[in-house]
Amino acid sequence: MTSWESEGDRGSYHMSPDEFRRYGHDVVEWVANYMETVSERPVVSTVEPGSIRMKLPAAAPEHPESFEEILRDLDDIVMPGITHWQSPGWFGYFPANTSPPSILGELVSAGLGVQGMLWATSPAATEVEEVVADWLVELLGLPEGWKTTGPGGGVIQMSASDSTHTALVVARERAGVDIGRMVAYASEQAHSSIEKGARVAGFGHTRFVPVDEEFAMRPDALKAAIESDVADGLIPVVVVCAVGTTGTTAVDPVRAVGEIARLHGLWHHVDAAYAGTAMICPEFRHHQNGLDFVDSYTFNPHKWMFTNFDCSLFYVADRAPLLEALSILPPYLLNKATESGQVIDYRDWHVPLGRRFRALKLWFVLRSYGVAGLRHHVREHVALAAGLAEQIEQHPQLELVAPTPFGLVSFRHIDGDIATDALAMEINNSGWAYVTPSKLDGRSFIRVSIGQTNTTAEHVDRLWEMIEASS
Repeated sequence: MTSWESEGDRGSYHMSPDEFRRYGHDVVEWVANYMETVSERPVVSTVEPGSIRMKLPAAAPEHPESFEEILRDLDDIVMPGITHWQSPGWFGYFPANTSPPSILGELVSAGLGVQGMLWATSPAATEVEEVVADWLVELLGLPEGWKTTGPGGGVIQMSASDSTHTALVVARERAGVDIGRMVAYASEQAHSSIEKGARVAGFGHTRFVPVDEEFAMRPDALKAAIESDVADGLIPVVVVCAVGTTGTTAVDPVRAVGEIARLHGLWHHVDAAYAGTAMICPEFRHHQNGLDFVDSYTFNPHKWMFTNFDCSLFYVADRAPLLEALSILPPYLLNKATESGQVIDYRDWHVPLGRRFRALKLWFVLRSYGVAGLRHHVREHVALAAGLAEQIEQHPQLELVAPTPFGLVSFRHIDGDIATDALAMEINNSGWAYVTPSKLDGRSFIRVSIGQTNTTAEHVDRLWEMIEASS
């Protein structure tokens, strides 16, 4: 008979605090062991579709199972189907980092079980988030007015996609015109969430603006597109700039685009989902010059700031349009704090009503690493990427396809698509590393994203040895 069955005999199936303490130690030990051994595991799962499901019963258990059984199945069933984003050999997509302080913050948040929809439902959940968001205004060199103590403010969303979708909805509501005639603009290299967000927001038209030789939006092309649409009776409403596109980390000219947006009355949103973290280092902030011409901005600590998913910061220069678009106050949410107008109710800052205490893990990370620690690791990753880019430039069989302003190196084999794809496949079949094969202007290239929490020069050198040997 398990201890849980004993609980059942007492009229309760709940795990007791003593049992939680015991099994909690086991789980922390399991996670710590995973951290120590993740570099030894094949990066990419090789299971066949449906193989995990086949190991699971078709129905939930009628009676409690022991926690020992659950942990055993975690190893036997779940782990074979895990792709190890926390491996130091992870060079794919962008990072989806975590860290010990973040994990511990997430544990506390889960233990508290806060539903932070209103200030009144847990004041600490709101006020810690306000302060953390304001800290990051300073740390990233964002405009002072974007603090929650000013006309703007920051809020933690689930993802940059959610942040961008929210910006598009606010721009739509602010415009207040025929939705079928509304136009959203972004570069040809913009993230897919821009197009999806425009669909979700009901925009009648989305324009993808041509880019220059470094894959950044061309202001002259944007201006021409806006003027053409106006001539056709359409209504330009919003433009989205990227500071670090997903494909190549290209940087759109924020100031030039912002000036055009202001001239034509467009909402100007900046997507800095990946590269925003780099702005903690002052030497990278020239990439976002022109933020005084920006209405909203998003970046993801859950990519490069060692804070586990989900954690995306969304800032607005003026929160009034955001609140006007999203505030609905049913009677059951009325309370004295809200009626006083002296508090922030973050339920009004995004689509969901319910919200977790996400700020806690970010607070843990910022305090545990300190600004100096975060800057150190960002600079280290950027330096490693610059070094790899230099080696590729010097190799007679390889060529860079885009600049390397941050931690992403984009390159191809000069012999064409077949050779490039074969090189990517060889790396990914090695078991210890993963890169992302992609296409640019119809031609294959390889993305090497350097920024995983545990990646060091040793891992990048090992990757280069394989690239060099296979080229």
